[in-house]
Amino acid sequence: MKDKIWLSSPHMGGNELKYIDEAFEENWVAPLGPNVNGFEEDLEHYLKQDVEVAALSAGTAALHLALIILGVKTGDEVLCQTFTFSATANPITYVGAVPVFIDSEPETWNMNPAALEEAIKDRIAKGKKPKAIVIVHLYGMPAKLAELIAIAAKYEIPLIEDAAEALGSTFKGQNCGTFGEMSVVSFNGNKIITTSGGGALICKTKEQKDKAVFLSTQARDQAPHYQHSEIGYNYRMSNISAGIGRGQMEVLDKRVAARRKNHEFYLDVFRDFSGVKVFTEPNEDYFSNHWLSAITIDEKIAGFSREDLRLTLEKQNIESRPLWKPMHLQPVFNNSPYYGGKVAEELFNIGLCLPSGSSLTDADRNRIKTTILSLRK
Repeated sequence: MKDKIWLSSPHMGGNELKYIDEAFEENWVAPLGPNVNGFEEDLEHYLKQDVEVAALSAGTAALHLALIILGVKTGDEVLCQTFTFSATANPITYVGAVPVFIDSEPETWNMNPAALEEAIKDRIAKGKKPKAIVIVHLYGMPAKLAELIAIAAKYEIPLIEDAAEALGSTFKGQNCGTFGEMSVVSFNGNKIITTSGGGALICKTKEQKDKAVFLSTQARDQAPHYQHSEIGYNYRMSNISAGIGRGQMEVLDKRVAARRKNHEFYLDVFRDFSGVKVFTEPNEDYFSNHWLSAITIDEKIAGFSREDLRLTLEKQNIESRPLWKPMHLQPVFNNSPYYGGKVAEELFNIGLCLPSGSSLTDADRNRIKTTILSLRK
């Protein structure tokens, strides 16, 4: 059996152990310490825009805290992109709110501004003004931020950016993760950089960050004993994990460049294929980190389907994966309101994510190319 080519593997840069060793030497093996502070500062410096960053145990935890800090409560409604991973929608239910799902548009595959405004108008007409909007930058592709921000401002609804997949992506030169009232990034093992598991909440103000840190450390009141006036959570990132993150931040730009190189590779591979489109930026305003390279396949034109390609790659021990199944089609959310058409559903039916790790070798890419070309009619 040939070695496995994974969809997106962790890729160490070399200096992670230096920060971890320092933590052991100084006995900072806890959910606080120099690496946590340093990692947050590294992220703030990278993102610019005078943001405040709280390093947490997961991007999901960051979304949960964002909703709490923005005042979302039981019975409220939150508008959420349907075409995403479940971790975008699950925190809405953690606070007892109801997700209202919004379809995608075909250019960026992200939240459709027209469907968003339709949903807002209809929910207001039903006496239920939404408390927040959660948008996603799918596979690293920035959403239609100018339009979405304008709609959120028009109806005075706070915008939360799920930039879990989009660290290193920009819209009109500004980093994704800095547009929302609050934003989140993820450092899961498959992301563009990793802390093995982890995430961060990106805040506009120090007050928001302080609240996030307070809630993420079990909401301990200022007292010599353990006293709690609010429900808290064990969501703070450990100093060891943050040490991995500090090392990863040193190579983030290289990781973005490598992922974009993979995207160029797939553009070249599929250049002469009819019926296959490689997911790419709609214009120069958009800069995607191309965390995952993805394609859509029109079976009638291409002569093979998404599943044909996935299974052919699988036989060669090459991992690929269908695009996210929309949340409004998931059994757990089948009673949730939904606005839009069938863009997300169609993308799910015909789309495939291809191996995109920054550690892919030329030999890996040649094996992937040979396998793909074997399907060409």
